[in-house]
Amino acid sequence: MNCYFLTMPKSLTMALLAYDGFQLLDVTGPVAVFAAANHALKRNAYRVEVLSPAGGAVASDCGLAVQTRAIARLPDGKIDTLLIAGAEEAALRAVIANTAVRRWVPRRAAHARRVGSVCSGTFVLAALGLINGRRVATHWEACNALTALYPGITVDPEALYVVDGKIWTSAGVTTGIDMALAMVEADCGAEVANAVARRLVLYARRPGYQSQFSPLLNARIQAESPFADLIDWMQNNLDRPLDVPTLAARAGLGERNFYRRFLAATGSSPAHFVEALRLEAARTLVDGDLPLKGVAAKVGLTPIRLNNAFERRFGVAPRLFRAMHRTGRTPSPNRSGGRSSP
Repeated sequence: MNCYFLTMPKSLTMALLAYDGFQLLDVTGPVAVFAAANHALKRNAYRVEVLSPAGGAVASDCGLAVQTRAIARLPDGKIDTLLIAGAEEAALRAVIANTAVRRWVPRRAAHARRVGSVCSGTFVLAALGLINGRRVATHWEACNALTALYPGITVDPEALYVVDGKIWTSAGVTTGIDMALAMVEADCGAEVANAVARRLVLYARRPGYQSQFSPLLNARIQAESPFADLIDWMQNNLDRPLDVPTLAARAGLGERNFYRRFLAATGSSPAHFVEALRLEAARTLVDGDLPLKGVAAKVGLTPIRLNNAFERRFGVAPRLFRAMHRTGRTPSPNRSGGRSSP
């Protein structure tokens, strides 16, 4: 097994900072991943410390409290990974203003192998000057605010998580689980990460460059009747011609009227939306054993067009995407979230 732990004499300390009003899953999600990794490895490879400014029971945003250790009481041994949980604005402002946090986090982060955040915890890292010039992810609702407050940071509004050097940042809530799984894979390899995903009964391991939203979900949320039914039909008929005349006839509208209403309802032209659906389906199929020519045929694209569009959207060609997944490798951090808009 190609495992980072084989060179480590002791457990790695994974420190997660909580505070009054923190988002509960931002902490419990990664903690569950590291605990499951210990089970898969049959040893306490990860030593998890849930910390807070003053220690004791700390109430989360949903009212449940978590028992924590005060940051001042954590032994001086090296922290391998330091993660900051997210919260709503008032709680974030309070923790950023906390004198102990402002002193302790930069000092311990300087010596950590990895430093990161879950959800809006990115604001804490930014306020403490730890991610200047970095590329980061945060919850989709907070992207504009983070960009406005800290213009020296590049915010990726699409990615589930972003790795920029030692800085790991994730988007909203459950993406902390995806990022923690990626850490386990980086430390222990894909076999252990897959075992963790199975133990946690996760539907799929999502790569960082996957969008926070699927085009299908976006459109079903936004589209007014009859487009929700039309989108379902499109998804089930990707190998058929899906041009404007075909779609307009299916929707019972004239072509000009259909184009205008579809664009208003989904925020995308029919052609771009169809391509997005085809590429989302192709990515799932590429992960399987179907030959790439068969993948292209199933989603209604020629092999050449699939290759070009796939690389433009996901940052890697289909063949390389398949190879990386089968060898347990992940795309370069700089490719994380590297898709173009549809």
